[in-house]
Formats: sequence, C-alpha cells, structure tokens
Amino acid sequence: MLSAALLIATSLQAQTPAPTPAAQEPAAPVAAAQASTPEERAAVAAERAAAAAERAAEASVRAAEAAERAAGVIAGAPGAPAAAAAAADEKKKKEEWDITLGLGLISLTGNASTLTFSGLASAQRTTEHWIFGIRGYGNYGRSRPPEVSGDEQESQLVALNAGLELRGDRRFTQMLSGYLLTGAETDHVKSVESRTIGEGGLGVLWWDEKKKDERESYLRTDLAFRYARETRFQYYPSRLDLPDVDLGGPRFGVAFRYGITKDVLFKEDAEVLLSVIGDSRVLVNSQTQLAVNLTEALSLGVSFLVKHDSKPPEGKVATDTALAFNFQVAL
Repeated sequence: MLSAALLIATSLQAQTPAPTPAAQEPAAPVAAAQASTPEERAAVAAERAAAAAERAAEASVRAAEAAERAAGVIAGAPGAPAAAAAAADEKKKKEEWDITLGLGLISLTGNASTLTFSGLASAQRTTEHWIFGIRGYGNYGRSRPPEVSGDEQESQLVALNAGLELRGDRRFTQMLSGYLLTGAETDHVKSVESRTIGEGGLGVLWWDEKKKDERESYLRTDLAFRYARETRFQYYPSRLDLPDVDLGGPRFGVAFRYGITKDVLFKEDAEVLLSVIGDSRVLVNSQTQLAVNLTEALSLGVSFLVKHDSKPPEGKVATDTALAFNFQVAL
C-alpha cells in the first residue's frame, strides 16, 4: 500500500509545472548583471538558493498531501478518517438492544425436598434522544421438611413472586432526562395480590464511561413521584381477604455500575419510596450484585437482595432478604 501511495505522490509531483526562470526570479539576471563585486554576486546567489529551497519545500508538502489521499483511497475509506468510522460503529452499537437473561435453580430430593427457581430479564436501548428499558423477574420455590420413614410430609410454598417494569426516558441533554415508568408485581407469600405502579420524574446520568481496557463505569440517579395501588390477599397459611392500600410519594433511586477489572463487574440498584398518602410508610429496596465473565456472553453472578416495608400486611415481617447465584447471558 505504501509503494502505491509513493508512486502516486511521485507522479503528482512530476506533473506539477515548474515555474519558468523568468517567472521565478525576474529581477535575478538584472541584479547579477549589475553586481560588480564578488560580495554582491554572492548575495544574489544566496537569494536565488533560498527561493529554490522554498519552492522545493512547497512541492514536498503537496507530495505528502497527495500520498495521504492516495493511502486513504487504497484503504477503502476516501475522505473518512478511521476515528470517524469507529465513532459511527460505537453509535450504532449503542442504539441496539442490550439484552441480559439470568437463571438460577436449586433442586434437592431424598430425605428432604426443595425446588427453587429464579429468573430475570432486562433490555435497554439508547438513542440520541431516547432511552428505553424493560425489566422483569420471577421466583418460585417449594420445600418439604425431612420425613420419618412411613410418614409423608406435604411440600410448602416458600416463594412465589414476579414483576415487570417498562421505562422510557426523553433525553433533554446528555446528562438530564425526563421519564415515565409503569409496572406491576405480585408476592403471594407476602400477601400482596398485586401492586400496579405509575411513576414520572427526572433522571440524571452523571457519567457513562467505558475505558480502553473495556472496564465500564456508570451512575444514574432518579427523583420522581410514584403512585401504586396495592391489593392484598392472605394466601398462607389460610386464605383471607385483607384491606387494600394506596401508596404515593417521592421516590429516590440510584443505579451504579463499576468494572473492578475487565471481567468483574459490580452493580448496585437501590430505591427509597416515602409514601405520604394515608398512613406514612417507607419502602426500601436494594440489590447488590457481583458478576464475573466466564466467556464473552456468559457470566456468573452472585446477588444480595433486601426489601423493607415499614408497614407490611398483617402478620408479615418488615424485611426480606435473598442471596442468590445465577448464570447470565448477554445477547
């Protein structure tokens, strides 16, 4: 490629018409003729040499520019720098859906029987003016205590919950956006038959970076107002209808990502809801996760979830925690 570029540059330089001696230095012959002393003749010669050197430098610059254009043509990117092409590829990648699927499963049989299943899915798409996000999760678990030979124990439900959220952000600037969120969730063990959610607020993207070693760093905070309608029903140990309640008030949220190394990612998602409708109530959710890449698409994650409700349904404790291991696939 370099030889072809050099050949084109040399050809262009050779085709550049050299100015005639009369045009280059019209006064030089007259000055030389009028010079009567060796010193004057030497000065005239030096002036002519300087002019010739300047013309040679200009020709070299033109040759270098021609060589650069020729190299661009041979590389198949005429007039488009490599940096611009890389930026276009990065923008296209950002505007694609980023999808993650996770699965966790525990199964025990024999003297005791336990089956616990957990699944999660998330998808996000970022464009110049919009950010779209979908998040869903589900957990199911049954357990049977150890039995004595000849006796049969019935299995008991220990987990049955699921949720789905849809979110759309309109970006006013690269940092500030307004968003709307809607969702629904259920938790039969906690006597929550359904909880429908509507939310609107502001999101601030403090930074979203990916370093040269492919480590990422991300921080977003939310300030919004959320309203939720919670219908309650006691499924266990006996079925009983409970009064429904409303939730509404300011919500504060944070989403943080940090690449400890190229293959180890720390995640933290937390939110606090202060309900001012009816009796005062505080809901706090926090999920801390550490994900380790096994391959480019597959990773192993460990997460710790905390859910606190200052006024849970009657007969239920205020705080639930969950420690889980799962495999995640990035699509």
